[in-house]
Amino acid sequence: MTTLTLAAAQSISIAGDLPGNIARHQAFIRVAAQQGVQLLVFPELSLTGYEPALATELALLPQSPLLQPLRDLARELGVTAVVGMPIRLSVEGPLLIGALVLAVDGSLAVYSKQHLHAGEEQVFSPGTGGANLRFAEDQVALAVCADFSQASHARAAAQSGAGIYAAGVLIGEKGYAVDTVLLQGYAVEHAMLVLMANHGGPTGGWVSAGCSAIWGPDGGLIVTAAGTGDELLIARRTDGHWSGQQVTVEAL
Repeated sequence: MTTLTLAAAQSISIAGDLPGNIARHQAFIRVAAQQGVQLLVFPELSLTGYEPALATELALLPQSPLLQPLRDLARELGVTAVVGMPIRLSVEGPLLIGALVLAVDGSLAVYSKQHLHAGEEQVFSPGTGGANLRFAEDQVALAVCADFSQASHARAAAQSGAGIYAAGVLIGEKGYAVDTVLLQGYAVEHAMLVLMANHGGPTGGWVSAGCSAIWGPDGGLIVTAAGTGDELLIARRTDGHWSGQQVTVEAL
């Protein structure tokens, strides 16, 4: 079994500030590269903040040149980054909650949120998901927040051959206990590593709980953040065993 290093980026997003948030993401990618991270997953709508009221004006086509600096850095430093952004797949297409996969070979893949949280349907349309990511013999299935509230979503990920379930989320303090029990349960039920990247600060009127976490395929907690703030949560597999590390990121 090959070595593998994954990380959850618990990042703070500034409402509607795409250039500023790109700079913060670049800081995370640089720190991740220093730690040998191969896959870095950011929270839901990380590049704009969770701001449904702003999503229509902020939405981009995935191939937008505005995202090129992030794509270039991911390729240069050898870190595949999954970033959150409101997107349209065509100029007249529906507004989706996207997770864009900026790969180390310069390619771009798109995952779109399939299951919307109550109220999101007023702004967004349901997406269609996306293909698993591959790292040697490992397959990674993506999820965006409410996707994981459906047990069928995690089950389909396991049935597709994924051994890793990586979710970019916005989870508040009130929902944290219930949601993390659910995610940890998927790790146990499907023998998958489960990664949860939560926002590191308030966004869209929500108070994020932070406390991003990664659970091993046996459900054991590998690493978690103690609270909010810009934090990198790293899981490394060496000789079949997982170990965790937390690194504080000085984003700006």
